[in-house]
Amino acid sequence: MHKEELINLHKMLSEVKDYFEEINPELKFSQYTSLKITPSQQHKSKMEHKYAIFVLGTEIANAMKEIDYSSSNRISARMKELADKTLKEMDES
Repeated sequence: MHKEELINLHKMLSEVKDYFEEINPELKFSQYTSLKITPSQQHKSKMEHKYAIFVLGTEIANAMKEIDYSSSNRISARMKELADKTLKEMDES
């Protein structure tokens, strides 16, 4: 996936996060927030955006557990696995 496509995906997931925060103000996306990377930061590397996507995807899936526990649990686990793999790739570069 090209960097521009990753940034667009990051933007979409950020909008989903905003929606979840709007309907449930108690939700905190602390791992994602701690990354200090937003879709508007186009100067960040492709890998940083990719990692942010997986971290955000994990936290969105965790927020979805109230609605559909079984599938969101699998999604969350897979997103975390991909985030860990991406972080390892970033460390190796």
